Amino acid sequence: MHSDSAALPLSDLHGHTPVDGAEVPLDVALQLLRHAGYDLPAPEAVGKDAWLLSVVAGLCELSSRDPLTGLANRRQFELALAREVDRVARTGESAMVLMIDIDHFKKINDTHGHAAGDLVLKAVALVLQDCIRPMDTVARFGGEEFAMVLPNCAPGFGHAVAERIRLEVQNLAVPVVPGREISVTVSIGGAFAPQWVRSSAPLWLERADQKLYQAKAGGRNQAHVEQPLVAPVSAEERGMLFGTSTFQELE
Repeated sequence: MHSDSAALPLSDLHGHTPVDGAEVPLDVALQLLRHAGYDLPAPEAVGKDAWLLSVVAGLCELSSRDPLTGLANRRQFELALAREVDRVARTGESAMVLMIDIDHFKKINDTHGHAAGDLVLKAVALVLQDCIRPMDTVARFGGEEFAMVLPNCAPGFGHAVAERIRLEVQNLAVPVVPGREISVTVSIGGAFAPQWVRSSAPLWLERADQKLYQAKAGGRNQAHVEQPLVAPVSAEERGMLFGTSTFQELE
């Protein structure tokens, strides 16, 4: 049997420690996992050591997820994006990042309440999750904004992918109260990582943000995707061609 007064180190199964030297009381860890609906095995069924490992694994999973939507959180997304920047620089394969913003979200909260806003966020998150492949990453980037990184996404399919996502959300009906549904739309901006160039995650995201701004300025409920063949490569990115790995900098 376990003791809820014990302390559990906040490190994952590979020895990485999110907070140096941090420990969490076991009873607090179990409360967090129960609140999140994490299904732990019984200690008697798997043994104390395996049970403690499952608790640590559960905490690591929670630390990488947005608690409301269950999607990857911003930190996890930035790590995935940095890995992809490195891969594109090494292999020259194409990859696209999408920034997705729910249109007029403040109006939804003001009109229907923040509980309804949370339901909209969850519903949009489910649609986005259904639109991706196993190799893709979708995250709640902050507030009503989501982000996706799509490895090995052919340039010719970029706009079609963004349009499919936009239409899937547009066709969504979100029940906010019994007998009441609301519709939402999203604006999407997309950019391809410059191939064979040591770029950085912030520069890549900035390009996608610029396209998102164009979509919103153009009337919202639009998808604007940068064409990779005409994507400008900044002097900073050219200087980073033989630089250090951005993924290593984030670790």
